[in-house]
Amino acid sequence: MHPIEELINENDSGWPFVMEWVKAAKNKVEILPADKQKAVEALYKIQVTTRSPMGSIVYETGGILIDNGWIRILGSGNARLTRSLPDWNLGKTFTDFGQPSSYLLVADDAIGGFFVLNGGGLGKDVGKIYYFAPDTLEFEPLDLTYTEFLDFCFNHHLEEFYKGYRWKTWKEDVAKLNGDQVFNFVPYLWTKEGKDIEKTAKKEVPAEEQYNLNLAFRKQLGIDQL
Repeated sequence: MHPIEELINENDSGWPFVMEWVKAAKNKVEILPADKQKAVEALYKIQVTTRSPMGSIVYETGGILIDNGWIRILGSGNARLTRSLPDWNLGKTFTDFGQPSSYLLVADDAIGGFFVLNGGGLGKDVGKIYYFAPDTLEFEPLDLTYTEFLDFCFNHHLEEFYKGYRWKTWKEDVAKLNGDQVFNFVPYLWTKEGKDIEKTAKKEVPAEEQYNLNLAFRKQLGIDQL
């Protein structure tokens, strides 16, 4: 584990670049304030330098909300998004801080989709983002680096990416959703009956519950378990 002094680089921080991207963003971006002590703890636990966009987001933010909270990019935690990047991954992608992981959960969305950074367990494209899709239960390669994923969140036409999965009142519903919750749909989105999201029933559930449920369904359906 590198000491925190080696991880914080005030003279060569990635944060000014992130701020420039936020200011130029086409989509609605909300930066959640960070608690400095929690930010230091989170940065130490995740062992990423602030020279990188990921490290600077962990250190400078409690998280970032995209499109009224439809996408939640993990930082060091905030009252509206209590999950920090390292604490959220503990017990899921690694068993102890500082360990290498096959992939890292870096963001998620309101419909129970999870964005993960490949650490080698998803394919040879290490450092690229995958989408653990709730409608297929597959880890779908997006061919984006973490920095390119930020651009995707800030500027991509998200209506296109989520075509068919945004119901009529999604803006109002998502605005009320806690950042640690997602919507669970019945019938499930990966079933034939769940393809018309307007005909599904939805309820708020903890993001952790939905993540574990998605993994359990992968196992039940015979999809290769990671």
